[in-house]
Amino acid sequence: MSISPNGKMIAYRMTEGERDMVVVYDLAKGKHLAGLDLAENKSQINSLYFATNSELVMVATQVRRVRGYRGKLDLSTAYAYNLKNKKIRQLLTPGDVIYKGQEGLGRISGLSPDRNDVYMPAYVPDSATDQSPRMSLMRVDLKTPRGPRVHFKGKDDSIDFFVDENGEVIVHEMFDNRQNHHEIQALVGEEWKTVYRQETDIMTINVVGLTPDRKSLVVLGSNSTTDRDDYYTLSLESGEFTNMGFGRADADIEFTYKGLDRIVWGVRYSGFNPEYRFFDEELDKRMRKIRELFPQHSVWLRDWSANWEDLIVYVEGSQFSGTFYKFSKNEPPTELASARPGISAEHIHPIGRMTFKARDGLKIPNLLTIPRDRLENMKNLPAVILPHGGPASYDNIGFDWLAQSLANRGYLVVQPQFRGSTGFGLQHEMAGRGEWGGKMQHDLSDAVNVLVKKGIVDPERICIVGASYGGYAALAGGAFTPDLYRCVVSINGVADLEDMLEYKERDFGDDHWVMAYWKKNMGNGEITDEKLNAVSPARFAENFTAPVLLIHGRNDLNVPYAQSKTMYKKLKRAKKEVELIELRGETHNLMQSETRLEAVEAMVAFVDKYLQP
Repeated sequence: MSISPNGKMIAYRMTEGERDMVVVYDLAKGKHLAGLDLAENKSQINSLYFATNSELVMVATQVRRVRGYRGKLDLSTAYAYNLKNKKIRQLLTPGDVIYKGQEGLGRISGLSPDRNDVYMPAYVPDSATDQSPRMSLMRVDLKTPRGPRVHFKGKDDSIDFFVDENGEVIVHEMFDNRQNHHEIQALVGEEWKTVYRQETDIMTINVVGLTPDRKSLVVLGSNSTTDRDDYYTLSLESGEFTNMGFGRADADIEFTYKGLDRIVWGVRYSGFNPEYRFFDEELDKRMRKIRELFPQHSVWLRDWSANWEDLIVYVEGSQFSGTFYKFSKNEPPTELASARPGISAEHIHPIGRMTFKARDGLKIPNLLTIPRDRLENMKNLPAVILPHGGPASYDNIGFDWLAQSLANRGYLVVQPQFRGSTGFGLQHEMAGRGEWGGKMQHDLSDAVNVLVKKGIVDPERICIVGASYGGYAALAGGAFTPDLYRCVVSINGVADLEDMLEYKERDFGDDHWVMAYWKKNMGNGEITDEKLNAVSPARFAENFTAPVLLIHGRNDLNVPYAQSKTMYKKLKRAKKEVELIELRGETHNLMQSETRLEAVEAMVAFVDKYLQP
């Protein structure tokens, strides 16, 4: 859901059965202004926002083949819908000035002073045969976007651009994957000056925006004193970093709030429930009061009007399955809509938290989704271990559709924030480096053992379910701790690490920072086929004793379908009990209603088969 700059309209995507629509609603008049039917569109709308009061931007993605390019591409792009003439235009079209085979379009770096044009980064070839285009900044007319102009010509290693109030580029960010250097240049007077340069195979700072005076960049980076991601400014004149004092010792700064001009107005801190700090004291106080209305729940700031008078927040947790509210200054809150109107408070299973010590003494935060009819009798429960994806990620208190579906069948759902998870400090994250199938897996086993020892979980009725990295962890549980689990479910999971790295290398090349990241994550930089094979579940099919369900999106470009296909073949050859469900047309994050429902129904039925009395 998004709110217009003047605060008078909202736009939202809604699905109901086969209906899939984007709706624009006039809050003052109480009537619908537009309804866009997406049901026949093969693209998936991932986000939407108002660029102006008359232009709604929708960012969509579609996985498909492009003639002349190997394999499938994730072709995301942005569309603009004009509320006055009711016309939709694609803002950047591959092959129209920009490179035909590129992914990841749809990012806007700024608006022109008259708000008629947007600035969007895209790869632009020098000729029709150029297969190594450079990223440049395009100027796109919102009304007639065909034939966009190159506003600023980038270099071979360009990755981002920042513009001033006149739309002129004042910051140019580059990362050279071959030479392993990260560089930032700033326009000082009439000359470009290097204000930052670091030799590194992975960027260690994240450039996220500009200060209101546009004299400094806003940068997120690790604070060695607190072991947390902190907030810094980088002067465009001197190149000096300044810690602005917004960091905390108990949380990372994980997100910044900014408009299309990329000026930063506040931050969000990590944690099971998000917390905020805004630089305007009055706004900061308002946001604290909003959070206080929903104790122990996650309150997400989703959007705001241009003057910050109107805020759209989304609330989820043990009493809310997802509700949108509008908080306007000096007015009572307005409930706008429920994300899941069929699921009310009495249907939701409560979410608790605990911390336990792993076998080496490391403290592991943990979430528990508790069947509501067992709150007063948490003894000898059947349980499902549900490790998150990433692995550089973490779980929040909210409406987790997998966890709630399983708790609804009477299972205690256990979500350990194993080492390697983000959100709990750099040391906790780095402790997972090179520990796939090792200490990261031990943390899951230790969660089981702690809960069994406390008498909360029945040791004879435990399954493990996960998606993405969680799918790998589920398969690793079946391969390396087969006595713990009665069944295993992997959704879009990794099964063979060597094959997975080869897939990434084909996509990015062996000198790309993405490869450096995965090598450090999987093997702490020490990557050999022998080491990868030693922690690949597909290489240990004979170890499995629990039945396995594999679910995989056919159009998953993050973890290819071949990973589950390989696991299926290996288990079949070893004469193990295994099923494979192919989700046709589905991608990594299960964004389609029909296939998401297919996945959750198959998962629940499979777990029921082995955990129900």
